[in-house]
Amino acid sequence: MAVDSSKRSVFVRIRDRRRIYDTDGANSRKFHEINRYSSQRVRKDEQPVLFFNASTRLTRTSLNAAFAWLAANSLQSTGVPVVFMTCMRGLNPCLLATDRENPKKELPCQSCIRLSKSMYNGLQTVPLEFHEDPILFNEVEGLTYHELESYVHEGVPLGELTLPSLRWIMRCHHLEDVPNALPLQRLYIRSAWSTYLLAKEWISNNHPRAIVVFNGLQYPEATVKWIGKQNGIPTFTHEIGLMPETAFFTEGEATACPIDLPADLEMTPERNKKLDDYLESRMKGSFQTAGVRFWPEMEGLTPEFWKMVRMFRQVVPVFTNVVFDTSQKHANVVFDNMFEWLDSVKSLIEKNADTLFVIRAHPDELRPGKESLETVTDWVVGNHLTHLTNVLYIAPDQYFSSYDLIRIAKFVMVYNSTIGLEAAAMGAAVLSGGKSRYTQVPITYFPQSKEDFIQKAQEMLDADEWVVPDEFQQNARKFMYYQFFHTALDFSEFLSPDPVWNGYVKLKDFKPESLLPENNETMRVIQDGILRGKPFVYPHSFEKDPQLINSSVQMKNDK
Repeated sequence: MAVDSSKRSVFVRIRDRRRIYDTDGANSRKFHEINRYSSQRVRKDEQPVLFFNASTRLTRTSLNAAFAWLAANSLQSTGVPVVFMTCMRGLNPCLLATDRENPKKELPCQSCIRLSKSMYNGLQTVPLEFHEDPILFNEVEGLTYHELESYVHEGVPLGELTLPSLRWIMRCHHLEDVPNALPLQRLYIRSAWSTYLLAKEWISNNHPRAIVVFNGLQYPEATVKWIGKQNGIPTFTHEIGLMPETAFFTEGEATACPIDLPADLEMTPERNKKLDDYLESRMKGSFQTAGVRFWPEMEGLTPEFWKMVRMFRQVVPVFTNVVFDTSQKHANVVFDNMFEWLDSVKSLIEKNADTLFVIRAHPDELRPGKESLETVTDWVVGNHLTHLTNVLYIAPDQYFSSYDLIRIAKFVMVYNSTIGLEAAAMGAAVLSGGKSRYTQVPITYFPQSKEDFIQKAQEMLDADEWVVPDEFQQNARKFMYYQFFHTALDFSEFLSPDPVWNGYVKLKDFKPESLLPENNETMRVIQDGILRGKPFVYPHSFEKDPQLINSSVQMKNDK
């Protein structure tokens, strides 16, 4: 059996290597074809649009790299010149190649540059190279971690621009005593300054009509975005959307997912059915984020759990986030961070022994290769909550159904997780501790101070029954429908999942003309957003499923 298993392992490796080779080869040919087509249609007298996404990929084609490449070629196919700022050993280190155990580890620049040359072959590029500034180098070498957090050099807030990346790569929020955090922040600041000097010069000389960057908070892109905003240039960010092969574009912060819910959007029977069908699939664990499926299965409520429940007056689930995620910068408006919120939750747990608090950790805390250094597990253990009879802790690797838990809950506590919106759509009362994209709408209770949060939570705990206003559930369902089917811009006509690597893509065999806005609704929306300042959403009169949005166009092109 051991021999057979070993042989199978070898076979899988050879098979996957072949798949990668074939996928990358096909992608390279498609890059060349589309770039050549769009470049021939450029109007030389037009102001360019600058794209920058150095934090999206290293050696192969990621979702976000593909989104930017497709959007850029669509623009260029209509005559608008595009320019990609491409890293040529210009980041020291770059975000994706950072080794938190060894910040000065040699970078995989050669393979990354090879991909850039393939992806942008035939397009205009600005090479990003690293230039050391001895003055800045000497300044940052003598600064403490807290001084670096607020470090400003020649008016540029380099500390603020690099901090989200540092937290993301170290997988924790509190960095003062984390090994390598200090030297790594110095390196990020030096690279951000080098990026700033080059980008500022190019932007000043070329006057782009718009700038498009990935994420907007990772330090290379954050730096370019800051320059754009300072110069009054329309600057857009994009991130992975909430449906497979979809993207979210905005002139705001993509990591905050700002959504303006149309006042006249009505949930018709058809829309309600479409939403219910999708929610049913999510409740079975059939969804993914950035190509990663966190729950391959869902475990229902066990007899042991029900036995525990019967010992208490009520059940209150507590859903946490990963504290390092770039969305947390926007969430931390009442509490300084998620763990400070959890400290308030702890005080409620200790005062309400008649309530079973079920604390659920986010599965991303254990993502292979990106495990968190600061975890909810550590917080629970460090605060001795496992010794309390009214606490049940669900670890990040447990396939415990959150939805079954919501159905029996008195109310639900969240920080800023999507599960809060889903719970509200199910009719549950939700108490939010952090700002989220949905707290702008009457959907959850979102107290505006720490004291008010404690007071509201205790009020809900003391009540014999808590009745949620009808509009909360109605608004939640409208909001979910709109974000799933209108703000999630569908790229599935052009992309399919990579056969080997999660979060990476294989380009489909589409015609270059498919990228023209008159032939593809997604490209029309993106062009209207970048060039005309319109919202990056499908019109709410648009009723097709995201996976079918472009099917009629495809049929037209095939005729």
